[in-house]
Amino acid sequence: MKKRHVWLTAITLATVLGAQAPTYAQTVQAPTSPSRTPDVIYVPTPRPVVDAMLKVAKVGKDDVLYDLGSGDGRIPVTAAKQFGTLGTGFDLDPKRIEEANANAKEQGVTDKVKFVQADLFEQDLSKATVISLYLLPSLNLKLRPKLLALKPGTRIVSHAFDMGDWTPDQTLTVEGSTVYFWTVPKR
Repeated sequence: MKKRHVWLTAITLATVLGAQAPTYAQTVQAPTSPSRTPDVIYVPTPRPVVDAMLKVAKVGKDDVLYDLGSGDGRIPVTAAKQFGTLGTGFDLDPKRIEEANANAKEQGVTDKVKFVQADLFEQDLSKATVISLYLLPSLNLKLRPKLLALKPGTRIVSHAFDMGDWTPDQTLTVEGSTVYFWTVPKR
């Protein structure tokens, strides 16, 4: 609630002062840069898989999507462009963050998405309604307790890798790739 309040306060102040209101991306606070190297090599998610991930998660304009290990930002950028979704991508690699921000600018969605160099394991994910990821199985398992602690109903979608014995709600095959979808259950 605090960040939403800050965002609304900034919009109100900008309106009173006759200035342009800040965008969503300008209101997301960037954490300090992580001190470790990436856990995975960057492999982009194919466009048909991105589309399938967004479809199975039923991403819409009222969602907040967090992409963990966001690479070039194609998932949040596509969600913003197609559905008006607000999104934040987290990645350890500064080159990927630079590339993702350039892609957001090229697609005209910098008012809806932000990419920050950050360790996804150290982030507060509680504001997300949808989490997307393309990580290794060991990282998914490490992240799983944090995901299961999110608000019930939060949607999780993963390209290629499952979450161990957490049975997905749906599993799709798209052009030879597997997409897994879960909904955080009630406690």
